[in-house]
Amino acid sequence: MKKTIFLIAATTIMCAVSQAQEAYTQQMQQQVAKLDKAATAKDYEQLANDFSRMADAQKTEWLPYYYSAFCNARIGWIYQDDGDKIEPYADKAEEQIKKAQSLLDTTKQKKELSEVYCVQSMLNQARVFINPQTYGPRYGPAANNYMHLAEKANPDNPRVLYLEGWQKFATPKMWGGDKTKAKELLTAAKQKLESNPSSGIEPHWGKNEVEDILKQLK
Repeated sequence: MKKTIFLIAATTIMCAVSQAQEAYTQQMQQQVAKLDKAATAKDYEQLANDFSRMADAQKTEWLPYYYSAFCNARIGWIYQDDGDKIEPYADKAEEQIKKAQSLLDTTKQKKELSEVYCVQSMLNQARVFINPQTYGPRYGPAANNYMHLAEKANPDNPRVLYLEGWQKFATPKMWGGDKTKAKELLTAAKQKLESNPSSGIEPHWGKNEVEDILKQLK
C-alpha cells in the first residue's frame, strides 16, 4: 500500500513538473517570436519587462534573464544618438546578464556562455554611447574583451561575427575601422545565420542587424 501511494505521488510530481516545463517553453516561444519582430525601443522595453517577469517566476532558467538583458542592451544601441537615456537600460542589462551567467555551468555550457558574453559586449558598448569621450576609454576595452571571450567560447557564433563586423563598420578608419573587413565579417555572419536558421527559444538573433549594415555597405 505504501509503495503504491509513493508511486502515485511520484507520478503526480513528475506530471506537474512536465506540465510546468511545457508551459514555460510555450511562453518562451511566444515571447521569442515577438522578439524576432521587434524594431523599436518600445517593443524591446515591453519584451524586457515580460522576460524579466518570466525570470522572476523561473529562477533556475538562464534564458529569461538573458533575453531581458539583451532587450535592455538593444535599447541602449537604439538610443546611441541620445546618450542621456541609456544608463538605466545598461544597468538593467548588466544586472540581468549576471544572473543569466550565474545559472550556467561555464565549463560545460560554452555556447551559452558565448551568448552571454555577446550581451556583455553590447551593454558595455551601450555605455560608450552615453558619452564616447568620457566613457569610451573605460567601457570600449571592456566591450572588446567580452567580444573576444565570446569568440573564444564559441568561434562559430554568428553573433560574434556581427559584433566584430559592426565594430569595423562603426569605427572611423583612423582608429582601425575598415569597411571592407566589416563586409567580410558580416557576410560570414549572414551565411552562418542562414545555414542554421532557428525559430526556437535558443538565441538566434542577428540576421536583421547584419542585413541592415550590409545594405549600407553596398
